[in-house]
Amino acid sequence: MGESSGTRETAARPPKYVVLRTTARQEMNVAMMLESIAKGSNAKGLYSIIVPPEIHGYIVIETVGLHVVHQLARDIKHVKGRAMGSLTREEVEKLIKVRSPIEEIKPGDIVEIISGPLKGQRGKVISVDVQKNIVKLDMLETSFKAEMTVPGDFVKPVRK
Repeated sequence: MGESSGTRETAARPPKYVVLRTTARQEMNVAMMLESIAKGSNAKGLYSIIVPPEIHGYIVIETVGLHVVHQLARDIKHVKGRAMGSLTREEVEKLIKVRSPIEEIKPGDIVEIISGPLKGQRGKVISVDVQKNIVKLDMLETSFKAEMTVPGDFVKPVRK
């Protein structure tokens, strides 16, 4: 009986993931400003601020509703707009999952070596071992057939 209906509703509602549009490359600044405003005003209903690493110009805010985001982001300089609607938890997990570049490389792809003594050389992928983080290459720019095994961090895909 001592609880108000507002706190009961917020506890029962699952959090929403709201997208906030920002100036490109200013995502971290906006996130820091949102955090300081939320701490200063003791805002209720803001759970987390997520800056996806590979997506520029957007941040994701975990909150109870859009009204919290509108209230906090009202006067922040680099906020360009609010995307109406929300993301699911699975969509947010896909955005923030860190993928190794070696996972995208398949046998038959053409790659370029970006580090080490063979820097700049190109090769065709023969095999990929994700567990050991190694790629076996057939070098393309040599006058004889040469197979090399290089670390997965040393290659970048050129084309498939």
